[in-house]
Amino acid sequence: MSSNKTNRFIPLWLAVAAIVGIVVGTFYGNHFQGNRLNIINAGSNKLTNLLYMLDDQYVDSVDVPSLVEKAIPLILGELDPHSVYISANDVEMANDDLRGSFSGVGIEFIIRNDTLRVQNVISDGPAERAGLIAGDKIVTVDDSAFTGKDLTNELAMHKLKGPQGTKVKLGVVRYGEQDIRDFTVTRDQILTHSVTAAYMLDETTGYIRIKSFSDNTYEEMVIALAQLSMEGFSQLVVDLRGNTGGYLHSAVDIANQFLPRDRLIVYTEGRRSPREEYRSNGHGSYKYMPLVVLIDEGSASASEILAGAIQDNDRGTIIGRRSFGKGLVQQPIPFTDNSMMRLTIARYYTPSGRCIQKPYTSGIDRDYEEDLLMRYQHGEFFSQDSIKHTGPEYHTTGGRTVYGGGGITPDIFVPEDTTDYTTYYKEATYSGLIIQFGYDYTDQNRQKLAEYEDEESLVKYLKKQNLVEKFAHYAEGKGLKRRNLMIQRSRKLLEEYILSRIVYNMLDEQSWLKYLNEEDPAVKEALRVLNAGEAFPKATEPEKEEKQPDKVAQAYDYRATHQRYTLIVRS
Repeated sequence: MSSNKTNRFIPLWLAVAAIVGIVVGTFYGNHFQGNRLNIINAGSNKLTNLLYMLDDQYVDSVDVPSLVEKAIPLILGELDPHSVYISANDVEMANDDLRGSFSGVGIEFIIRNDTLRVQNVISDGPAERAGLIAGDKIVTVDDSAFTGKDLTNELAMHKLKGPQGTKVKLGVVRYGEQDIRDFTVTRDQILTHSVTAAYMLDETTGYIRIKSFSDNTYEEMVIALAQLSMEGFSQLVVDLRGNTGGYLHSAVDIANQFLPRDRLIVYTEGRRSPREEYRSNGHGSYKYMPLVVLIDEGSASASEILAGAIQDNDRGTIIGRRSFGKGLVQQPIPFTDNSMMRLTIARYYTPSGRCIQKPYTSGIDRDYEEDLLMRYQHGEFFSQDSIKHTGPEYHTTGGRTVYGGGGITPDIFVPEDTTDYTTYYKEATYSGLIIQFGYDYTDQNRQKLAEYEDEESLVKYLKKQNLVEKFAHYAEGKGLKRRNLMIQRSRKLLEEYILSRIVYNMLDEQSWLKYLNEEDPAVKEALRVLNAGEAFPKATEPEKEEKQPDKVAQAYDYRATHQRYTLIVRS
């Protein structure tokens, strides 16, 4: 019995020993060359010796690399929620969004009924040049079947992405046709935009949506601001809702555009990472423009850095709901086999000194994983009084009270509006039936829908098509029981969601956002604040040493209530 128990733990010992060897050798060898490593814990030597003994004497051969791949995520998981291991196969995919580009065929796709369907074809990309169009179904890749229950987003991306200049043969079934068409696509670099919308909300108010913070975000932001300048904007809404973050430097560069000289933007500090401050240089072109920043529970990391810098410097008004609360800094550390870990090395602190990281415990922390669900159940999304402040009080430059220990609390709270929610609406969204109906309707009516070149004319046409009734009939055929009273109560929500999906399918993300923003409570509140001249917190006064320039020509189920953040997969 004793021997059997010992044997059961040998793979774990082996994995731990292997990990220690890899981490010690790679981390310190590759990243801290010149620093002498003094191993003061005899346990490290013991584990390393154990690895050699097992390799030399264990009764059976052991697949060490496989054990290491399985064990590293478990060990990192004992540290904090954001230290992660990324296998060699997934590293490139994990870095694509941060780089702002990738090498692939240039399509956006969704998987429906075990088939990959082309949602959109990127303009002037490889797929468009080869002849693919939105609505095509890709059924073979390099003459091998590419459908079935094993088809996943990850598999599709691995197959469709690849080195620039390589070719892939795609078998496509086009709507209304039975035969497979073959297209040979030469992969190329595809730019991914993190600034996905820039347009005028009214005659004086610009709107910019930042989806993520990548290498290209600052440059895209500058272009968007220049575009709005040509259209005569004099006040700005920056939308960070659903933005899970990205590169620190991108958030810092954007904050610099809006802050006077020598204002602290953020600082980082850790056990082995001395305090490092990031300050504004005063060269920003929009230091005095009235500004509103929109956030919600999906805004994290770099989004919280930007929002915190604006709030703590009393530079603008933050509107929405409390942000996610990710204030840990990860450093990417590559291994020799091209895999990588992102190790937490420091914490972010806003200018007032608050750490926005919400509480967590080491190891598997169910409360942390389910935090958004618990916020929802506690009523935080619906009532500002339900927000729990677990951290100490801090103060902005103007003396306003802000709180640490769990995200950025907005200056103006906008609740999630669930007035017309019904069980039917939640089932329709949770099941994905609305997205599926929107795609199928678009696919069947592309020729007619293509006559409308902007969201305003397209929506005007769609509102005459009785789409809620058509959806109810469609959904009933898919197993969603018809409930007339609930459909009537949720009619406005159903119509908005259905129309938004068709607008996205036919036009682009900016058109989609323009349609959704028309009735968005947070956007409406932002316009009210700006047009009432209330964007600058009252405690803030202009810098005396700088002359103000003339106006410058900037958990619970997300599918059910966060329509604007539907996952779009690019390859």
